[in-house]
Amino acid sequence: MAKRRRVSNLLGLHIMATLSIQPMHPYEIAAQLKAFGKDQDIKIQWGSLYTVVQNLEKHGFIEAAETVREGRRPERTVYRLAPAGRQEMIDWIRELLGTPEPEFPRLQAALSIVAVLPPGEVIELLEQRLGILAAENEKTRLDLDANRAHVPRLFLIETEYRLAVREAEVAWITGLLKELRDGTMAGLTAWQRVHDTGELPEDFSDFMTEM
Repeated sequence: MAKRRRVSNLLGLHIMATLSIQPMHPYEIAAQLKAFGKDQDIKIQWGSLYTVVQNLEKHGFIEAAETVREGRRPERTVYRLAPAGRQEMIDWIRELLGTPEPEFPRLQAALSIVAVLPPGEVIELLEQRLGILAAENEKTRLDLDANRAHVPRLFLIETEYRLAVREAEVAWITGLLKELRDGTMAGLTAWQRVHDTGELPEDFSDFMTEM
């Protein structure tokens, strides 16, 4: 079971990991995260970065190392990872790697109530999704191939994982579309009848048996 953390925003974990390399001020942290494409790994609200930094400092995970001024720019606080932050970072990464947690993808939410749309429209929308996924996956494969020559695999595995998840999604949707197109999905007839008549069946077991 996941621990209740004093700073639970995953951006906080990535900030600590960035500061484990060297002390930085928040602007440098943001630039580093963008340069390494971390917005592809977690959902980042860039406007909240300073708030997360403040929360990390409040809980003793990072600490001010120095204050610097460049030209006429305002002073900037350079932060470093505190010993408590290093331990929190390591413990958090261990938890994320070793302990599965329920996740709630947007596609899963849509599939749970997909019956509100008629089967024909669902087919069209899933075909549209497949087209987008195919283009994205191809781009990711090309990027991986281009980077493997000069980037150690250690720094590419999150992209490999993202691609594997997308490829699994493509395979699953392709199978579902086949059943929808050829009419072999159980309950398809009842589902279509609801949209043809506007009436729900008296016995929902129809969705379990009709083909």
